[in-house]
Amino acid sequence: MNLGRRACLAGIAALTLSATFSPALAEEDFKMGLLVLGSVTEEGWNRIGYNALKGVEKELGVKVGYVELQQNPASFEKAFRDFASQGYNVILGHGFELQDAALTVGPEYPDVTFLISSSTIYEDNVIGLNTDTSQPFYLMGVIAAKTGKSAGLVGGMEIPPIQQAFEGFTNGARSVSADFPISEAYIGSFTDTTAAKEAALSMISQGAEFVLPNASGAGIGGFQAIAESGSKVKTFSIFSDYLEVAPDNILGMYIADYAQGVVRIVKGIKEGNRPEGNVEFGLADQDVMKFSYNDKAPNPVSEDVRKYVEDVKAKIAAGEIQTRKR
Repeated sequence: MNLGRRACLAGIAALTLSATFSPALAEEDFKMGLLVLGSVTEEGWNRIGYNALKGVEKELGVKVGYVELQQNPASFEKAFRDFASQGYNVILGHGFELQDAALTVGPEYPDVTFLISSSTIYEDNVIGLNTDTSQPFYLMGVIAAKTGKSAGLVGGMEIPPIQQAFEGFTNGARSVSADFPISEAYIGSFTDTTAAKEAALSMISQGAEFVLPNASGAGIGGFQAIAESGSKVKTFSIFSDYLEVAPDNILGMYIADYAQGVVRIVKGIKEGNRPEGNVEFGLADQDVMKFSYNDKAPNPVSEDVRKYVEDVKAKIAAGEIQTRKR
């Protein structure tokens, strides 16, 4: 944990919490904390969490704080306890990896709500906020199979959120072509850009026409490899705008406006209404999940394919197409 931020947090006076969760709190009494694995300055996943925190601060007028952690599970429980003991009402652990620590600490602070990104957990005051990325990835798979002959998927850590996204991509592609070739590789890191680049280059050398990195900050290495291939290899920008890195390769963008969903949930908690189950955002939540095209690409997605994808998107939002196993 960053020592400077720890010292800052330690200076905040703890609040006395009631024995049960229910009261709505005034703005000046309500506080929300964020834990991220890495830096909030990173484009991609960590920036999404930080934007959610700032959205809550701006729209709900509450006090906020954040702590940047390394991939060291031993520090996760302490970070949750630091926030909880200092009177924070909501703590967002931005990543599935933080789930176990929240489950351990949660029972010690029943009045604090522990939200975990990319999680389907629900244990009293530990609640998952899952953005079902299998849904937009399903659309990407459809486009890949409609416009190419093979694909490669580069993942960071082999954890459920990334596995589910890749499952969605695979199911989408194979809804178009049952034998569409797809290779997968996990680099075991969210920070190793070199490993992501090497994995992408390996897939490209083996003929992958569509390569999709999903590795948080490390993913930029994959996009660099794609850009170096010329315009023959296609991809999608995910979570953040990577158009500057690979403008000739990106067919479109998936952006998760996670802040809108988090603000909605935290507003309810502030008013005394904690979610009574896991929260899942999908394509039906148009304010959260946004999917668009890059019209400036040398070979943009054709109108016929876009029309087909829009029909698929509507069916997913309506629950008529399941993008992953439940």
